[in-house]
Amino acid sequence: MDIGTAKPSKEEMLGVPHHLIGFLEPGEPFSAADYVEAASKTIREICARGHLPVIAGGTGLYVRSLLYNISFPPESRDPGLRAALYEKAEKEGAKALWDELRSFDPEAAAKIHPNNLGRTVRAIEIYRVTGVTMTEHVRRSREAPTPYDVCAIGLTFSDRAALYGRINVRVDKMVADGLPEEARKIAGLKNAPTAMQAIGYKEFIPYFEGRCTLGDSVEQIKRETRRYAKRQLTWFRRGAGIHWITVDACADFAEEYGRAAEFIEAKGWPRWTAADQKD
Repeated sequence: MDIGTAKPSKEEMLGVPHHLIGFLEPGEPFSAADYVEAASKTIREICARGHLPVIAGGTGLYVRSLLYNISFPPESRDPGLRAALYEKAEKEGAKALWDELRSFDPEAAAKIHPNNLGRTVRAIEIYRVTGVTMTEHVRRSREAPTPYDVCAIGLTFSDRAALYGRINVRVDKMVADGLPEEARKIAGLKNAPTAMQAIGYKEFIPYFEGRCTLGDSVEQIKRETRRYAKRQLTWFRRGAGIHWITVDACADFAEEYGRAAEFIEAKGWPRWTAADQKD
């Protein structure tokens, strides 16, 4: 899933080690709880080597679950139940499951898009197995303090049209680089519930089934990505303590980097140096 996830190339990594990229097979399910477990372990290893870990990404649920200690008990998982819920979704549609979630956990449902089948299934699974809603699990988790001293830096645009234009260009480049072919391979897997829910993959299903044109699917990806960007901004702006950098107000990358470095140094942490590349 190199293209659709914008996996950085070796050149883009600039010799800096990146973790938890390309470590999972596309057919394997992966939840926010799985991410917290894997990322926490990686953070501990990096810190043990005397280095500063940098969490990069835009998925609000995953980031907050990691940084603010939101977790779910291992016994809340039931692979058989999860498979049955996905089967129900295939027959009745994702909305049917979302309506079921709303009936017993309206607060969680309000935070999950009706088309986000993965999160809907997970919320139902947690409730059916533990008897406690996802909302209540999150509340209980937040009672414990975060183990991290966080310096959060967010990137934004003052001109929403410019942001959306960048998104459209990015999608066009992905398509030119072979995204439809990559999506077809993922769709051909017998079971890839997490992978096929990603934006840039599920939108091609109608095209593969002959129900729309390639152009229609590409336009849908652009729309969904723009909507996702809007939701990201809303999600992160609710949180306090984020240092925002307005990208289109900076003259160049050096200015953006300088501002980020100022935020980091204000925490009393050392500026990144070439020695950190060893990590």
